[in-house]
Amino acid sequence: MLRLSEIKLPLNHTPEELPAAILKKLGVPASDLRAHTVASRSYDARKKHNILLIYTLDVDVENEAALLQRFHDDRNVKPTPDTEYKFVAQAPANLDKRPIVIGTGPCGLFAGLVLAQMGFKPIILERGKAVRERTKDTWGLWRKRVLNPESNVQFGEGGAGTFSDGKLYSQIKDPKHYGEKVLKEFVLAGAPEEILYVSKPHIGTFRLVGMVEVMRDTITKLGGEVRFSSKVETLHRENGRITGVTLADGAHIEADHVVLAIGHSARDTFQMLHGQGVFMEAKPFSIGFRIEHPQSLIDKARFGPNAGHPILGAADYKLVHHAKNGRSVYSFCMCPGGTVVAATSEPNRVVTNGMSQYSRNERNANAGIVVGISPEVDYPEHVLAGVDFQRQWESQAFELGGRDYSAPGQLVGDFIAGKASTEFGSVQPSYTPGVHLTDLATALPEFAIAAIREALPVFDKTIKGFGMHDAVLTGVETRTSSPVRIRRDNETLQSINTEGLFPAGEGAGYAGGILSAGVDGIKIAEAVATSIMSRQRQAG
Repeated sequence: MLRLSEIKLPLNHTPEELPAAILKKLGVPASDLRAHTVASRSYDARKKHNILLIYTLDVDVENEAALLQRFHDDRNVKPTPDTEYKFVAQAPANLDKRPIVIGTGPCGLFAGLVLAQMGFKPIILERGKAVRERTKDTWGLWRKRVLNPESNVQFGEGGAGTFSDGKLYSQIKDPKHYGEKVLKEFVLAGAPEEILYVSKPHIGTFRLVGMVEVMRDTITKLGGEVRFSSKVETLHRENGRITGVTLADGAHIEADHVVLAIGHSARDTFQMLHGQGVFMEAKPFSIGFRIEHPQSLIDKARFGPNAGHPILGAADYKLVHHAKNGRSVYSFCMCPGGTVVAATSEPNRVVTNGMSQYSRNERNANAGIVVGISPEVDYPEHVLAGVDFQRQWESQAFELGGRDYSAPGQLVGDFIAGKASTEFGSVQPSYTPGVHLTDLATALPEFAIAAIREALPVFDKTIKGFGMHDAVLTGVETRTSSPVRIRRDNETLQSINTEGLFPAGEGAGYAGGILSAGVDGIKIAEAVATSIMSRQRQAG
């Protein structure tokens, strides 16, 4: 088949215009076109009155070889790439030790799934609960202000991505098309097929819950095992090699291959690993607030008269500003038509995040407005100083919010003017259990406050109304990414000082978001399988 890219058509084009565009591009008669499918569809909204859809199409046509020759200099006409996933190994029948996967976020799930599909029957350990029990506990904080430190937005089956917008796109390089494997497995688990071709696919929390359960069931049917409420408290190493793990209940599991897919909030596990000598280093992350506007304002600013078009859906945005004090301010994890959620995993701390359902039909748009920080400048004291830094501002947010898990908030106009807010305007915040209006000037370091105050009016020039007085800032956003990187070898993907330990996903500093974490899980599964087979050959 041929892959045609950059096929542009009007937003409201008819179905017949798509094959007509193919025929025009290739210069062939209609009788030569046997079939076509949409590989991807995006849009160009730079001209709001003339929004274009941009297609990449896979085309089955007569005389492909001759057409490739004719268009050999046209980068928009190429052979369709082979994106079918190919397993790197098949487990031996005499496998003596099963690999362990720690964590059931997207990375751990895909590591476990691919290992199970190759016959390695992994044991997957999750400190939190199964996804539906976990959902009840999460609502316990949101509705009753009761936090379960082991079952919340951060910990439990599905990982932090379960309570998010469910975005399934990334800017990672993916020459082996692992992302296709991730998306296809999600479709098999119940995701809509459109995620295979729309430019910015998303699922939403409610759909993710069911999909996670289907994936777990697939793993167990293939011989894998998923154990909940199974927190790893000790990692056993001998002569620089992994030998097993001990759980909080005292159970010991021998293993010479352990995938560490713990997520970016497993602070106690970071401490344990550091204490046992696993090499890690502090890494940059970002801190800031959540900002909420009416979704209709964002739609109008981005799409003009086409706002509300069903193909376009709820509009998103991506903003960045380089402040005078040298800090970068940018939008993070934008959630169209969503809500701001309580995302703490530790008592007496407040953390915000964003979440959307598949419909994205809530009244507000929200996004993190965050400032980049680095260990060299902001937390140079020790490897885990980034965790201390996060905790400091999460504790401060708890105090400013009234010490009951309400979040501190402020109207954008008052924040820019430097005065406390006393009542909400036209924008009602979505964060539960509630928002306590105050002055956010002490909610973050002075450099972050100054940079955000400078950035908001600049963002208003890009999105008219972004700096509206009644828009709401809610604090604090601190879990943008892991504060550490657990270093691994570029070739084997094993810890640089612990053979058999495979740091993976967001917690280890190698992913950011559901898709990239899933892709990293596949890479890790392949690395584990390759290592196991190599040891088998050496032993036998």
